[in-house]
Amino acid sequence: MNTYSILGPSLVAVVILLLLSAFFSSSESAIFSLPDDWLQTAPEDSTKDSRTLQQLRENPHRLLVTLLVGNNLVNIAITSIVTLLVARFIPPGFTVVIATLSVSVLILVFGEIVPKSYGLGHAESWSLRVARPISYVERALGPLVAVFDIITRWLTTLIGGDQQIEKPYLDE
Repeated sequence: MNTYSILGPSLVAVVILLLLSAFFSSSESAIFSLPDDWLQTAPEDSTKDSRTLQQLRENPHRLLVTLLVGNNLVNIAITSIVTLLVARFIPPGFTVVIATLSVSVLILVFGEIVPKSYGLGHAESWSLRVARPISYVERALGPLVAVFDIITRWLTTLIGGDQQIEKPYLDE
C-alpha cells in the first residue's frame, strides 16, 4: 500500500478518536462536578436523561472506570496510528520522539485540557446530553469495565485506600 494512500484515512481516524477523547474527558469533568442537589431539581424536559445520569452516578467508581477505559482505549489508538504514520515519513531514530511529542500535545490540548474546561463550564447541560451515550459505552465495554472495576477495588483495598473515594466528589 502506498505511503500517501493511508495518510488521509489515518488522519480522519485520528480526528474522530480525538473527538471521542474529548467526549470522555469533558463528560468526566461535567458529571463529577455536578452537586447532588442539582440532580434532584434537574429540568423536567430532561427526565429520561436525568434518570440515566442518576443511575450512572449511583456507582461513581464504575462510572469513572468506564470513562477512563474508554478514554485510554481511544488515546492508545491515537498513539498507535500517529506512531505508524510518523514511522513512514520520518527517519527511524526520531520516530518515537516526534510521535510522543506530537501525540502528547494533541491529546493534552484537544483530548484533555480544552474538553475538561468545557465540561466544567457546561456541567449541567453537558451531563444531561452525554448520560445516555455513556450508559451505552458502559454496556458495550461491560466485561472490560467489570474486570478493571474488580481489580482496582481489590488493589485499593490492598493498599489501604477507600473504595468509595469518588463519592465525596459527588456529594459537594
